[in-house]
Amino acid sequence: MSYALGLYRLQQVDTRIDQANNRLEAIRAVLENNSAMQAARAALEKAEKRLHEAEKLLRSQEAASESQRIKIEQTEASLYGGRVQNPKELQDLQSELASLKRHLAALEDAQLESMLAVESARGEHKTALGQLTQVEGQLISQNASLKSEQDALRNTLENLQAERSATHSTIQPLQLEKYEALRQKRRGLAVVTISDNACDACGAGLTPAQAQAVRISNQLVECPSCGRILFSN
Repeated sequence: MSYALGLYRLQQVDTRIDQANNRLEAIRAVLENNSAMQAARAALEKAEKRLHEAEKLLRSQEAASESQRIKIEQTEASLYGGRVQNPKELQDLQSELASLKRHLAALEDAQLESMLAVESARGEHKTALGQLTQVEGQLISQNASLKSEQDALRNTLENLQAERSATHSTIQPLQLEKYEALRQKRRGLAVVTISDNACDACGAGLTPAQAQAVRISNQLVECPSCGRILFSN
């Protein structure tokens, strides 16, 4: 087997390994970082936050209204209990009672608005939760096929790694070193074929002597333009 043929076979295996790994990475991204799932979760978190804030405000207003009712009851007890006889003090208590009731009415109006806001927030929360559940169901269905493909790709990679090891062992260390360096430099493509006396990677033309050397030489021939190792089928 010529040196170029061994490296070409290694290149074919490595290309398939790269393709499998790229697909596995794409599947992993879908499974772990699905945009629809992220959007649904973000919407639910936003709805939960709004509901929490609305309920908190409502509880605060309920407490304020209750406190105001207690003040009104205390003021009414003082006003109508008979212990206060002074007309000026009675008048002050009446004025205070009227003010307390006006404030209670304002608190109750605000409380009613908060109750409506809570109901609206609960509706939004229910909708967001339903959307998340729907997206999760869709992903479970989609992921079943993706998980199956993922398992198949992992089995393929095991076979390809075994094939790579077998091919790797037939190639001399210095040639492997050159091959790996080119793989790093040329985005994974170190060995390419020629067609019509031209490099299939960059399209650079070869002289008749260079093309003949690729076909018959046991020495590695590089593309004069991109530097890749050339191979002729």
